[in-house]
Amino acid sequence: MSKITIAIDGFSSTGKSTVAKQLAKYLGYVYVDTGAMYRAVTFYAMKQGLIEEGDFNVEALIYQLPGIEISFKFNEPLGFAEVYLNGKNVERDIRTLEVSGFVSKVAAVSHVRQKLVEQQQKMGKDKGVVMDGRDIGTVVFPNAELKLFMTASAEKRATRRYQELVNRGDKVIYEDVLQNVQERDYLDSNREDSPLVKAKDAIEIDNSNMTLDEQFDKILNLVKITLEGLE
Repeated sequence: MSKITIAIDGFSSTGKSTVAKQLAKYLGYVYVDTGAMYRAVTFYAMKQGLIEEGDFNVEALIYQLPGIEISFKFNEPLGFAEVYLNGKNVERDIRTLEVSGFVSKVAAVSHVRQKLVEQQQKMGKDKGVVMDGRDIGTVVFPNAELKLFMTASAEKRATRRYQELVNRGDKVIYEDVLQNVQERDYLDSNREDSPLVKAKDAIEIDNSNMTLDEQFDKILNLVKITLEGLE
Protein backbone atom coordinates (compact mmCIF):
# COMPACT_ATOMS: atom_id res chain seq x y z
CA MET A 1 0.00 0.00 0.00
CA SER A 2 1.24 3.50 -0.83
CA LYS A 3 2.29 5.75 2.03
CA ILE A 4 1.39 9.40 2.20
CA THR A 5 2.41 12.52 4.05
CA ILE A 6 -0.26 13.89 6.39
CA ALA A 7 0.21 17.56 7.29
CA ILE A 8 -1.83 18.88 10.21
CA ASP A 9 -1.82 22.62 10.87
CA GLY A 10 -3.95 24.80 13.08
CA PHE A 11 -4.22 27.02 16.11
CA SER A 12 -2.77 26.15 19.51
CA SER A 13 -4.62 23.65 21.69
CA THR A 14 -6.82 22.32 18.89
CA GLY A 15 -5.74 18.75 19.57
CA LYS A 16 -3.38 18.49 16.60
CA SER A 17 -0.87 16.37 18.47
CA THR A 18 -3.52 14.08 19.93
CA VAL A 19 -5.07 13.14 16.60
CA ALA A 20 -1.66 13.01 14.89
CA LYS A 21 -0.46 10.45 17.46
CA GLN A 22 -3.64 8.43 16.98
CA LEU A 23 -3.26 8.40 13.21
CA ALA A 24 0.44 7.52 13.31
CA LYS A 25 -0.20 4.60 15.66
CA TYR A 26 -3.15 3.30 13.62
CA LEU A 27 -1.33 3.61 10.28
CA GLY A 28 2.11 2.58 11.50
CA TYR A 29 3.49 5.96 10.43
CA VAL A 30 6.17 8.16 12.00
CA TYR A 31 4.77 10.99 14.13
CA VAL A 32 6.62 14.29 14.41
CA ASP A 33 5.47 16.99 16.85
CA THR A 34 7.02 20.13 15.35
CA GLY A 35 5.51 22.30 18.06
CA ALA A 36 7.60 20.37 20.58
CA MET A 37 10.71 21.25 18.58
CA TYR A 38 9.96 24.97 18.85
CA ARG A 39 9.13 24.52 22.53
CA ALA A 40 12.50 22.84 23.06
CA VAL A 41 14.35 25.78 21.51
CA THR A 42 12.25 28.13 23.65
CA PHE A 43 13.07 26.16 26.79
CA TYR A 44 16.76 26.32 25.86
CA ALA A 45 16.53 30.11 25.44
CA MET A 46 14.83 30.44 28.81
CA LYS A 47 17.42 28.32 30.61
CA GLN A 48 20.22 30.36 29.03
CA GLY A 49 18.61 33.64 30.08
CA LEU A 50 18.07 34.70 26.48
CA ILE A 51 14.35 35.38 26.78
CA GLU A 52 12.19 36.73 29.58
CA GLU A 53 9.27 39.11 29.93
CA GLY A 54 10.06 42.20 27.86
CA ASP A 55 13.51 41.05 26.72
CA PHE A 56 14.60 38.64 23.97
CA ASN A 57 18.25 38.40 22.89
CA VAL A 58 17.56 37.12 19.38
CA GLU A 59 21.15 37.52 18.18
CA ALA A 60 22.51 35.36 21.01
CA LEU A 61 19.97 32.62 20.29
CA ILE A 62 20.87 32.63 16.60
CA TYR A 63 24.56 32.39 17.50
CA GLN A 64 23.88 29.39 19.76
CA LEU A 65 21.58 27.51 17.35
CA PRO A 66 24.35 25.16 16.08
CA GLY A 67 24.70 23.88 19.64
CA ILE A 68 21.03 22.97 19.98
CA GLU A 69 20.24 19.35 19.19
CA ILE A 70 16.64 18.13 19.27
CA SER A 71 15.67 14.49 18.97
CA PHE A 72 12.72 12.20 19.62
CA LYS A 73 12.95 8.87 21.47
CA PHE A 74 10.02 6.47 21.58
CA ASN A 75 8.75 5.70 25.07
CA GLU A 76 7.09 2.31 24.79
CA PRO A 77 5.09 2.44 28.07
CA LEU A 78 3.70 5.86 27.14
CA GLY A 79 3.15 4.93 23.51
CA PHE A 80 4.72 8.03 21.98
CA ALA A 81 8.09 9.65 21.34
CA GLU A 82 9.40 12.10 23.93
CA VAL A 83 11.47 15.19 23.17
CA TYR A 84 15.16 15.37 24.05
CA LEU A 85 17.19 18.57 24.12
CA ASN A 86 20.93 18.00 23.87
CA GLY A 87 20.45 14.47 25.16
CA LYS A 88 18.14 15.34 28.07
CA ASN A 89 14.46 14.41 28.25
CA VAL A 90 12.53 17.72 28.37
CA GLU A 91 9.06 16.37 27.51
CA ARG A 92 7.49 17.69 30.71
CA ASP A 93 9.61 20.86 30.93
CA ILE A 94 8.47 22.18 27.56
CA ARG A 95 4.73 21.81 28.27
CA THR A 96 4.44 24.58 30.85
CA LEU A 97 2.39 27.75 30.49
CA GLU A 98 5.61 29.75 30.84
CA VAL A 99 7.10 28.10 27.76
CA SER A 100 3.78 28.61 25.96
CA GLY A 101 4.08 32.32 26.68
CA PHE A 102 7.37 32.64 24.78
CA VAL A 103 7.22 29.96 22.08
CA SER A 104 5.47 32.08 19.43
CA LYS A 105 8.18 34.75 19.72
CA VAL A 106 10.94 32.17 19.31
CA ALA A 107 9.10 30.51 16.41
CA ALA A 108 8.94 33.87 14.63
CA VAL A 109 12.77 33.97 14.31
CA SER A 110 13.62 33.08 10.70
CA HIS A 111 16.91 31.36 11.59
CA VAL A 112 15.11 29.10 14.06
CA ARG A 113 12.44 28.22 11.52
CA GLN A 114 15.04 27.48 8.83
CA LYS A 115 16.96 25.13 11.12
CA LEU A 116 13.88 23.22 12.24
CA VAL A 117 12.17 23.10 8.84
CA GLU A 118 15.27 21.45 7.36
CA GLN A 119 15.16 18.81 10.11
CA GLN A 120 11.42 18.26 9.60
CA GLN A 121 11.78 17.79 5.85
CA LYS A 122 14.49 15.17 6.42
CA MET A 123 12.22 13.32 8.86
CA GLY A 124 9.48 13.10 6.26
CA LYS A 125 11.45 12.49 3.07
CA ASP A 126 10.33 8.85 2.84
CA LYS A 127 6.63 9.62 3.43
CA GLY A 128 4.64 7.54 5.89
CA VAL A 129 4.69 10.50 8.29
CA VAL A 130 2.13 12.46 10.28
CA MET A 131 3.42 15.91 11.18
CA ASP A 132 1.61 18.68 13.01
CA GLY A 133 2.46 22.33 13.52
CA ARG A 134 1.75 25.76 12.06
CA ASP A 135 3.30 25.67 8.58
CA ILE A 136 3.46 21.99 7.65
CA GLY A 137 1.08 22.15 4.71
CA THR A 138 2.30 25.55 3.50
CA VAL A 139 6.08 25.41 4.00
CA VAL A 140 7.42 22.06 5.23
CA PHE A 141 5.36 19.77 2.97
CA PRO A 142 3.47 21.91 0.43
CA ASN A 143 2.93 18.76 -1.68
CA ALA A 144 1.51 16.61 1.14
CA GLU A 145 -1.20 14.27 -0.09
CA LEU A 146 -3.50 15.17 2.81
CA LYS A 147 -3.58 18.54 4.55
CA LEU A 148 -5.77 19.32 7.54
CA PHE A 149 -6.36 22.63 9.29
CA MET A 150 -7.61 22.31 12.88
CA THR A 151 -9.63 25.03 14.55
CA ALA A 152 -11.93 25.61 17.52
CA SER A 153 -13.11 28.59 19.53
CA ALA A 154 -10.52 30.22 21.80
CA GLU A 155 -12.69 29.51 24.84
CA LYS A 156 -12.97 25.80 24.03
CA ARG A 157 -9.23 25.55 23.47
CA ALA A 158 -8.41 27.43 26.67
CA THR A 159 -10.70 25.13 28.66
CA ARG A 160 -8.97 22.04 27.25
CA ARG A 161 -5.51 23.46 27.89
CA TYR A 162 -6.45 24.56 31.41
CA GLN A 163 -7.78 21.10 32.27
CA GLU A 164 -4.66 19.47 30.85
CA LEU A 165 -2.37 21.63 33.00
CA VAL A 166 -4.49 21.14 36.13
CA ASN A 167 -4.57 17.37 35.62
CA ARG A 168 -0.77 17.21 35.60
CA GLY A 169 -0.54 19.25 38.80
CA ASP A 170 0.23 22.74 37.50
CA LYS A 171 -1.28 25.69 39.36
CA VAL A 172 -2.82 27.91 36.71
CA ILE A 173 -5.68 30.38 36.33
CA TYR A 174 -8.16 29.90 33.48
CA GLU A 175 -8.07 33.57 32.51
CA ASP A 176 -4.28 33.37 32.11
CA VAL A 177 -4.61 30.32 29.89
CA LEU A 178 -7.25 32.03 27.73
CA GLN A 179 -5.07 35.12 27.38
CA ASN A 180 -2.13 32.94 26.36
CA VAL A 181 -4.23 31.17 23.71
CA GLN A 182 -5.43 34.49 22.27
CA GLU A 183 -1.94 36.02 22.27
CA ARG A 184 -0.46 32.96 20.55
CA ASP A 185 -3.20 33.09 17.91
CA TYR A 186 -2.29 36.69 17.11
CA LEU A 187 1.48 36.12 17.07
CA ASP A 188 1.26 32.91 15.04
CA SER A 189 -1.05 34.49 12.45
CA ASN A 190 0.81 37.80 12.11
CA ARG A 191 4.51 36.87 12.08
CA GLU A 192 6.42 37.76 8.92
CA ASP A 193 8.05 34.36 8.38
CA SER A 194 5.65 31.49 7.64
CA PRO A 195 2.55 32.83 9.41
CA LEU A 196 -0.21 30.42 10.38
CA VAL A 197 -2.58 30.29 7.40
CA LYS A 198 -4.81 27.60 5.99
CA ALA A 199 -3.34 26.06 2.84
CA LYS A 200 -5.67 26.43 -0.14
CA ASP A 201 -6.02 22.66 -0.45
CA ALA A 202 -6.33 21.94 3.29
CA ILE A 203 -9.52 20.51 4.77
CA GLU A 204 -10.75 22.50 7.77
CA ILE A 205 -11.75 20.56 10.88
CA ASP A 206 -13.64 22.58 13.52
CA ASN A 207 -13.61 20.34 16.55
CA SER A 208 -15.26 22.77 18.98
CA ASN A 209 -18.09 20.31 19.56
CA MET A 210 -16.45 17.01 18.61
CA THR A 211 -15.40 14.20 20.91
CA LEU A 212 -11.94 12.72 20.38
CA ASP A 213 -13.51 9.60 18.86
CA GLU A 214 -15.65 11.64 16.45
CA GLN A 215 -12.64 13.67 15.40
CA PHE A 216 -10.47 10.59 14.85
CA ASP A 217 -13.17 8.78 12.83
CA LYS A 218 -13.73 11.82 10.61
CA ILE A 219 -10.03 12.31 9.89
CA LEU A 220 -9.33 8.59 9.44
CA ASN A 221 -12.07 8.49 6.81
CA LEU A 222 -10.30 11.36 4.98
CA VAL A 223 -7.04 9.37 5.11
CA LYS A 224 -8.75 6.31 3.64
CA ILE A 225 -10.30 8.38 0.85
CA THR A 226 -6.88 9.88 0.06
CA LEU A 227 -5.21 6.45 -0.03
CA GLU A 228 -7.95 5.02 -2.23
CA GLY A 229 -7.42 7.88 -4.65
CA LEU A 230 -3.79 6.81 -5.12
CA GLU A 231 -4.60 3.21 -6.04
